[in-house]
This record gives sequence, structure tokens and C-alpha cells, in this order.
Amino acid sequence: MRQIVLSLMVDNNPGVLARVASLFSRRGYNIDSITAGVTNNQKYTRITVAVSGEEQVLEQIRNQINKLVDVRKIIELDDKQSVCRELVLVKVLADKKEKQDIIAIADVFRAKIVDVGPSSIMMELTGAANKLDAFLALMDDYEVLEMVRTGITGLGRGLDTIN
Repeated sequence: MRQIVLSLMVDNNPGVLARVASLFSRRGYNIDSITAGVTNNQKYTRITVAVSGEEQVLEQIRNQINKLVDVRKIIELDDKQSVCRELVLVKVLADKKEKQDIIAIADVFRAKIVDVGPSSIMMELTGAANKLDAFLALMDDYEVLEMVRTGITGLGRGLDTIN
């Protein structure tokens, strides 16, 4: 089983994201991550979907997505030809000493401190999923009050575009 990241260029119409997501649920496929946002051209939205499965299932997914009316183009973002990132916000319970330890860990990962309260600290970290996973593993030593991840998004390298 492997994970792929698909970048879809779709018409910026109401319900397109719901139709893409329902395609997965109707067929019993699980979505690892899904993000969507309007592009530099207001006519289009880019949807990034990370999905895991056997090669036959992944090929079926590609084919089914291509059949959707609003989908203009679909490409696979591979590790060598693209840059994929995700964002995580983490709020941790911390006293004065723990704050210094947490800030030291944040510095190593180049996480940004976005809020400091009397007994908590919130950090923002952007990067590849494995970087975020490593950071969150270190945060397991502390009491994580809240955590949210955006999901993967990405672009192909160089001059190649999905347009």
C-alpha cells in the first residue's frame, strides 16, 4: 500500500468539493487529507487529495476523478517533481520552565511561537508531513491542549503547471 497526492484543477462552482469527496465515500475509499482553495484564476479551484491504497485502487481513483464534469486536470505530485507542505497549530500546557524547553524544541524545528499565555504556548509549524510528525512526537512529552493540521497541499517544481 502506498500514498499518493493528487492535485486537481476544478471549476470554481458550488458543490465541486462535495462531489469529489462523495466519490471517495461512495466507493469506500478513505481520504488521508484534502485541501481546497481558489487559484490565481478565480474560475478555478485547486483541490489536493492525499489517498492511500493498492496500485489498482489508486488507478481506479484517478479514473473516477477524471470522469467528474468539473475536473479540468489531474496530476500526481511525486516527491521528486513537487513540493508538498502542511501546517500544524499546537497549543501546549506549560509552566515557565516547560515554556523554555518547548521553545528550544520549536527553535530546532523552526516553529513559530504565535501565542503565549500564562500557562500555555501555541506554535505554528509548516513543512513536510514527516517533519510535523517528528515535532508532534516530541510534544507528546507535554500536555497538548489542542492541535490542528491543515492537510497536504503542493505544487509541481519548475515551470510545469497544472493550468
